This record gives sequence, structure tokens and C-alpha cells, in this order.
Amino acid sequence: MTRIIVACSFVLLLVASTRWIGHAEQDDPHFTGHSDVLDAKDLSASRRRFDAGARSAWHSHSKGQVLFVEEGRARVQRKGQPIKEFGVGETDYTGPNVVHWHGATPDRRLVQVALSFGEIKWMEKVTDAEYSSK
Repeated sequence: MTRIIVACSFVLLLVASTRWIGHAEQDDPHFTGHSDVLDAKDLSASRRRFDAGARSAWHSHSKGQVLFVEEGRARVQRKGQPIKEFGVGETDYTGPNVVHWHGATPDRRLVQVALSFGEIKWMEKVTDAEYSSK
């Protein structure tokens, strides 16, 4: 009987503490309204420097990617579309499973911050002709 009382007390305390922790997260003083931290298992963040003319191979992200230019100038191309260039403080979003590449412009190096969602599927390298096309 004592074991049952101890076990029930333990379960009761566990349930109460779980509810208290959940309530504490919802009442974070840094936010107005209800806000939850989401699982980041499919999210990766990276910071990479490219020399002038350097670029990635063609690839896609199963859940998309956001690029932010910290320094220099970037080039991005989605398969079948023209090359897009953007500079410091600008961002670019590529949707899920869209084949693309990105890198530095021919005359300037690039420091980019990338948030990638899901898995990356790598493909062939970008040719000099593809990189130079406008």
C-alpha cells in the first residue's frame, strides 16, 4: 500500500511540474500573447565566406532556405530563372525543393548567413557558363 501511495504521489508531482513548466513558457515576459518555442531538428544555420567567383553546386533544400548577406555581394540562381544579385543587409528565400545555387559575384567576396530547413540534396557543379550568364 505504501508503494502505491508513493508511486501516485510521484506521478501527481510529475504532472504538476510539467503543467507548471508549460505555464511558465507561455507566460514569458518578453512576449505579448501566446508564443511557443518550436523544435529546430530540421533547421541548420551556417556562416560561410566565398572568394570572388566562388559558388555552391546546384542543390535543393526539402523545406527551403533563407540567405542573408553580411558582407560583399551575392548571386543566386534558381533552375530555369535568371541570376539575381543582392548586397549587404538583403535576404533571399528559396522555397522547398527548388533547385538553385548561390555564391559571390565575380568581383567581390561574400560572407553569407544561411538558414536551411530540412535535408539538402546536392547535384552537379555550376559551370562557368551558367555562372556567367545573365
